[in-house]
Amino acid sequence: MRRKKLFVAALVAMMLAIPAMVQSKKGEAAKKAQTLEVSFDYQRQAGPGSNQYAVWIEDEKGDVVKTLFVTSYTTKGRARGGEQPKRGYIVRPACVPTWVKTVKADEKTDQQLDAVTGATPQAGGTQTFTWDFTDEQGKAVPQGNYKVVVEATLFFDSDIIYSGTSSTKDKAGDITLSSTLTKEDEQHKDMVTNVKAVLK
Repeated sequence: MRRKKLFVAALVAMMLAIPAMVQSKKGEAAKKAQTLEVSFDYQRQAGPGSNQYAVWIEDEKGDVVKTLFVTSYTTKGRARGGEQPKRGYIVRPACVPTWVKTVKADEKTDQQLDAVTGATPQAGGTQTFTWDFTDEQGKAVPQGNYKVVVEATLFFDSDIIYSGTSSTKDKAGDITLSSTLTKEDEQHKDMVTNVKAVLK
């Protein structure tokens, strides 16, 4: 009889624990990141050779999955003296060179580049870009690790890159970013600051 009571007590305890376990699993699932948000503070700089930047996502092989944004001068250039404008990176090769090379900009049509191009902000402020784990065709990317990259041309060949890697399985939270600067430029160093990447 005592064994039967112990068995029943254990069974009841297990049944009471199941809803709590299910609730815990639901809580964990809810914390899984749905988007990746990239932000930075931008201050427009005086003079040519500056104010260009790009934000993009790469897969584990280093191929570009999606460009989230690139400034319009980079892809469209500027018309001078009535001439047909050339792409900015052709006129000025130091213009976000890593993005140009990685995305294979020369192989992209004007329409493809237009889809990710935006005007360079005329005033300072926080710039924010969001990735929803889709590729350039809008299809969900496979499970795996992806790198977020922010490149800013501070002034001609002074170029800074921020990057960090995360997984599609990661929970919400900050992504650690590292930075690489090609050439110091004290006058233009505040063009892009406070760069963050956050899984939400």
